[in-house]
Amino acid sequence: MNTPRPDILDRLASRLKAARQAKGLSLDAVARLSGVSRSMVSQIERGTSSPTVATLWNLTQALHVDFAGLLEGEAGPAIEHLRAEAVPTIDARGDGCRIRILSPPEDAGSHELYELIFAPGGSLVSDPHGPGCREQLTVIAGALDVTSGTESRSAAEGDTLRYPADVPHELRAGDAPARAFLVVRGG
Repeated sequence: MNTPRPDILDRLASRLKAARQAKGLSLDAVARLSGVSRSMVSQIERGTSSPTVATLWNLTQALHVDFAGLLEGEAGPAIEHLRAEAVPTIDARGDGCRIRILSPPEDAGSHELYELIFAPGGSLVSDPHGPGCREQLTVIAGALDVTSGTESRSAAEGDTLRYPADVPHELRAGDAPARAFLVVRGG
């Protein structure tokens, strides 16, 4: 008895091939960039092989495409509505800073947007990001002290600071709560 091939394999095959062709890459080039053999890339694109998660991850990284997007069904509505309670939130290691991740996962590493909510005295300490990475911080409420490398500045409500993030950097609230939007570009 023949089992019908899952729709996801057809979708994956066509989307990987379209991504490769859109970037003007040959099968050999994708194989070289991903570490996946040329024959395996070809089989996946034809839908005759089901890749492992590791293989699929290597291909998406080589093609600079969204891993989840390759597997999703038909496109959703033109306007994506993410309710406040559904926004991913991180507690910065208990240091008095909650981070709400406002940008979609596919923007990670290129252009990221966060809402930062600081308790009094809260901080967010970051190791250097990739070379050339920059951050832009706009304080919405309260005030924050920002240190990037060896330089420090204070920002009050409404102020914006732009600074290198490819060096150690830190954001710290004073004696009052603070809230800010943070844009991370590159790196």
